[in-house]
Amino acid sequence: MKSYLFVLALLFHMPLFAAGDHGHDDTAHEATPEGPRGGKLLESDELNLEFTIFESGIPPELRIYPYLKDGSALKPDEITMTVSLNRTGGQQDLIDFNAEADYLLGDTVIVEPHSFDVEVNASYKGGDYHWHFESYEGRTEIPPRLIELSEIKTETAGPKTLTVTNMVYGIISKSEDMVFHVHAPYAGIVQSVDVETGDKVKKGQRLLTVLNQQNLQTYTVTSPASGEITLRPVKRGDHTDMGTLIEVSDLSSVWVEMSMFPQDIEIISKGMPVIISDLHDEHSVESKLDYLSPQMTGGHIARARATIANPNGDWRPGMHVMAKVVIDRVEVALAVKRSALQTFRNMPVVFARFGNVFEVRMVDLGRQDQDYVEVKSGLKQGSDYVTHNSYLLKAEILKDGASHNH
Repeated sequence: MKSYLFVLALLFHMPLFAAGDHGHDDTAHEATPEGPRGGKLLESDELNLEFTIFESGIPPELRIYPYLKDGSALKPDEITMTVSLNRTGGQQDLIDFNAEADYLLGDTVIVEPHSFDVEVNASYKGGDYHWHFESYEGRTEIPPRLIELSEIKTETAGPKTLTVTNMVYGIISKSEDMVFHVHAPYAGIVQSVDVETGDKVKKGQRLLTVLNQQNLQTYTVTSPASGEITLRPVKRGDHTDMGTLIEVSDLSSVWVEMSMFPQDIEIISKGMPVIISDLHDEHSVESKLDYLSPQMTGGHIARARATIANPNGDWRPGMHVMAKVVIDRVEVALAVKRSALQTFRNMPVVFARFGNVFEVRMVDLGRQDQDYVEVKSGLKQGSDYVTHNSYLLKAEILKDGASHNH
């Protein structure tokens, strides 16, 4: 653990910009001087350059102010120079400059994150000057052992199908055409009842015996379908004129009756897929809306319905459920898990992984579903990014005082 803390100390507390002249590089040994405009001052025996990134109201751009050793300003058109920004993942930004006002202006937008190894090459009065320094933000390096112990998980960013849904709520009910009300074909007195509420029955199974009051012969009443006894008001000795004697419900399929509000009706239509799940998210099944009421109940609620298979009896009539109506399924070129998202400098980010190095990627987000969110820019397809415990990386960076100063 001590060696790990030492690595982090080196990473975040070493000077970000080192002095250099004619190839000199002492990044880890000297404090970095600050220029008159608050930028990082690169020094040599004759030429000094103040390195700044300007991003006030415009896309970030590199501005370099030239000075003589004594601090007096130089005209920018007296200097020719290039800068190379070497980023994680092998990306390299090559920047050329033109004179503007009292500074040299880079010809490339400095995209986020502003984290790179910098190579500066300048020419002045026939002399060549070189500097190399590190300017990191939102970056940390963690040994493999601690990555494993921290249970940091990654996934490769790529195309996804997003399922855009609208959440409504409903209740399970018996399907009307699967409920059978059993009556006696001939008037008489019930001699015996052979089933109880809750019993499972087969089609043709005897339910009760009746004494025909006309010919005083007994006959049996059988089940019109396989299912479950859901109502049994009859008992021995009752007259068959009481109406429904037994109710048999085939619960192998059931209805999901949903409540739709006006804002739902505007985007939902019959035939749309719907994903049904219980309130504990233990069971889930997909169906389609097969009915949408043409009228509102109570002036503000419309009824909708879907039919779902129920072979194991998991969906019990009276059960409250959640229903996600699938409004659209969208193919996107790049998406990341929502669990990967963190914020850094008030921007949404994910942590890209490069071996043992993790670094923020500021992402422009688009459409999303329950699990994934579209990335419109900021992350390359095929990048490995952290999906689990990314908050640990953010905490590590913030505790070490990572900043965004130029």
